[in-house]
Formats: sequence, structure tokens, C-alpha cells
Amino acid sequence: MWELSWLIQRLSWLDLVDILLVAGLFFWIFYALRGTRAAPLLRGIAALLVILTLLSRVVRLRAFSWLVAQLLPALFVAIPVIFQPELRRALEQLGRGTFFSLVPAAQHNTHRILTPMIDAVMQMAAHRIGALIVLERESSMQEFIDTGVLIDGLLSAELLTTIFDHHTVLHDGAVIVRGERIAAAACIMPLTTAFLDDRHLGLRHRAAIGTTENSDAIAVVVSEERGSVSVAYNGRIIRDLDRARLESLLLAFFPPPQPSTSPFSKWQAQWKRSFTPRREVKR
Repeated sequence: MWELSWLIQRLSWLDLVDILLVAGLFFWIFYALRGTRAAPLLRGIAALLVILTLLSRVVRLRAFSWLVAQLLPALFVAIPVIFQPELRRALEQLGRGTFFSLVPAAQHNTHRILTPMIDAVMQMAAHRIGALIVLERESSMQEFIDTGVLIDGLLSAELLTTIFDHHTVLHDGAVIVRGERIAAAACIMPLTTAFLDDRHLGLRHRAAIGTTENSDAIAVVVSEERGSVSVAYNGRIIRDLDRARLESLLLAFFPPPQPSTSPFSKWQAQWKRSFTPRREVKR
């Protein structure tokens, strides 16, 4: 306790600025990688560094400590290479001034998203029109959105069926849905490298499985040959779904938002009602 108080007394304002800069740098890195596929990798690297530090400093293994000292510089050089897309996106957001935006995420209407999408999927399945629809969740799909054509249009059954029509240029590729809007079309998605027993699973199914292997996204596939509907998640695929099973499965992944019960939300609702003009009822 005495040593801690002695260290606090020795701290100057320059030391506090130095500590805040280092803490801000780490916060910026973790904030930039939030919701991306690199976030679990970063947690794994951090856990590995903690374990190596404990083994080399606490246990005092000399040979192992020398090996760690030789490997750490190479690891720090490799980290910017591994996280290059995420760091580039964070720098772009910083340049646009949107990096530290504190606007909360909007609550999306599940019915507004799923109903038109299911209508379009079942219509395309009936006419045997191939389609691949990727629904973004927590993991960002921005790197795949950048490979396609930006749409940023409100999701509707008519827009989806038009995009995947064979006579349009955008039908070859995936459509990525972000919230209640179609973010992009004709996106290039990664193919799975796993061995698939079924020969009927084509490139769309492989892309759906590959997309969900490294993210928490949900992929809906319409087979052009069989007219069947499949859903891929977590590197797995569920096939031959009818409308009822498709709807129940998607509702399990996208449950309707629950109304907030916090005192602040109740006060906000009462405040809005108090300023809402009332209509006079004519008798």
C-alpha cells in the first residue's frame, strides 16, 4: 500500500497524459475491430500474450523467455498485416469524422424485414430463380459490401426479385441486407473449403456456408436447379424449407425487439405523449 501511494505521488501531469494516450490507443484498436471477424482473433492474441508473459516472467523459464523475446517483435509486425482491412476502415471513419459517433443503433422492425424477404424467396423458389441473400447481424459485412454494387434501398419483395432476375446485371452474386435496407448486390462471398457430400450443392450453397463459417451472418439460398430453399448459419446448412419452417427459423435468429422497461424509456415515452397534440373528436 505504501509503494502504491509513493508511485501516485511521483506521477506528474506528463505521466498521466502518457497513460491516457496509451489507454486511448488500445481503446481505439478494440473499438475499430468491434463486430468484425478480427475481434475473436484479437482476443486470442491478447490471451496468448498474457499466457506467454506469465510463463516467462512469473515462472522464470530462461529458454522459454528467450524464445518469447525473439518472437514478440515478429508478432507485432504481423498484427497490422492481419488486421489491415479493419484498420483501414477505422482510419477512413476517423477521416470522415464518424468514428466516435455516439448515435445508438436503431431498433429494426423484424416483421418489416422478414415478411418481404420471405415473400420474395418463396416466389423465386416457385419460378426456380437462384438467389443468395446474406443477413448481417453483429459481425460487419462491410468488406463484402465493398465488392458489390451499392444499393442502400429499402428492402422489398419487388426489389429482391428484380435484382435476381436473369435479365439484370446484378443477379450473379449475393445481396447483403443490413437492417431494413439492402446494402449492396452482386457481392462476392467466400466459398467454403470443407468437403460437401451432396453434389447438388452448387456455388451459391458453398458461398452461403463459407460466409457463415467466419461470421454470425445468416444466409438464405434459393436453388436454381431444384427450386428449394436453404438457410446457412455457423458453417451449417438446413435444406428443403417450406414457408412456415423458413419463417420460424429466421424468427429464431431475429427475434422481435422487446419494449424497454427502464425508467428512462418510460419517462421518455411520457414526455413524447405530453407534447403530442390531441385531436378533437367531433360530435
